[in-house]
Amino acid sequence: MGCLGVHFALTEQEVAHLRSLPDDPSRLHHLLEVIEVTYFREHSDWKAESAKSWDAMHRALADGKMTWDGGEYPLNHVVLAGELLYLESDYIMSLKTPKQVCDIAEALPAITEPEFRRCYFAIDAASYGFPISEDDFSYTWEWFQGVRALYQRAAKEGRFVLFTASQ
Repeated sequence: MGCLGVHFALTEQEVAHLRSLPDDPSRLHHLLEVIEVTYFREHSDWKAESAKSWDAMHRALADGKMTWDGGEYPLNHVVLAGELLYLESDYIMSLKTPKQVCDIAEALPAITEPEFRRCYFAIDAASYGFPISEDDFSYTWEWFQGVRALYQRAAKEGRFVLFTASQ
């Protein structure tokens, strides 16, 4: 099943290694065989899954569109914006620095359920490709809670956050 999103709160050493890899296939292999395995088995408190909700989450927090640079900082960095570590079309790997993570963590408490609801229901259904609905809003809001909590923990520990999704 594709399009499943996960945020990982990585250490500086993990990011240095990931950045040092010579090409996209090496970075993807490292993500799939090292980062995912390690974080799903041993460090589940440093990951936040978002399933397929990341699409609506990004649109609600950015400008309603699925773009890399739309919307305003820092909320547009929660999901897509950031340093792209993989440029092929089959995967997304977007890294946020500890400074960006702190900025995001500082901004997220203002995103209350009524505010998120307002932004979610402003998404253009035609460009989203799915019905805008109470069920989808609830699904997206529920997954957002874990992402928000991860940013708070990562900010306190000075970690990077890597958003990933298979396409």
